Amino acid sequence: MVLRVASYNVRAMKDDVAALGRVITALRADVLCVQEAPRFLCWRRKRRRLAACGGLTVAAGRRLGGVAVLIGPGVRLLHGEGHLLKCFLGLERRAIAIAVVETGRWRMAVGSVHLDLDEAARLHHAREALTLLQAAADRFDALPVLAGDINEQSHQPTWRHLAGQLTDCYPVSPRGDGFTFPARGPRERIDAIFAVAGLSVVSCGGVEADPADLAAATDHLPVVAELDHPRSGDAELDHPRFEDGELDHPRLEDTERAEHPGE
Repeated sequence: MVLRVASYNVRAMKDDVAALGRVITALRADVLCVQEAPRFLCWRRKRRRLAACGGLTVAAGRRLGGVAVLIGPGVRLLHGEGHLLKCFLGLERRAIAIAVVETGRWRMAVGSVHLDLDEAARLHHAREALTLLQAAADRFDALPVLAGDINEQSHQPTWRHLAGQLTDCYPVSPRGDGFTFPARGPRERIDAIFAVAGLSVVSCGGVEADPADLAAATDHLPVVAELDHPRSGDAELDHPRFEDGELDHPRLEDTERAEHPGE
């Protein structure tokens, strides 16, 4: 079964919400990783409203950090969690939301991140996010997929680190020019989906939606990857160990479980 995993920075739903809803519907995502999800007044209700646009539900994500994972009816949620990443003085607090989902005979641990504009923080958070994603994948014997707003391009250090641990889906099977920012006149690819090596990337790129809606919905364009499990008879996937680096272990209060997504 092909799964559609998407990533979308929705800019806290500050733009044309009706257009945003139409774009999310057009994504037809089984799993949608959201960045800049609402995190202030009525944030839970706003996230549920956002999810409902595409027939999705909120699976993981805490208020701080503004990231979430939404899932469709075609997958089953096994587990959801959220972690705050290391605090850097003077910078915005960052987080990762992780949902472990199952469909048919395989499982994926999907993480949503929004990395910082500061290069040092961005690289540290990328390493930390990979470690947390690997831990969730190991617990549920799932295949890791990381998606989000990377805030840099493919030739830069953090992106290269991520692509060294997971596969950057777009170059494998590109659809369209791949640019995601800014939504009006895109010229940079700063949003991406990275999947464990061995997953089949059927396609990766933009979404077929009304260009006017894409420009009005938010300041980023979404990216969607169609991923498939290797056919029976293919080599079994390895579950790689990411480079840990010098990372702090997550504190209990920095972790959020699926029983209360979005709390």
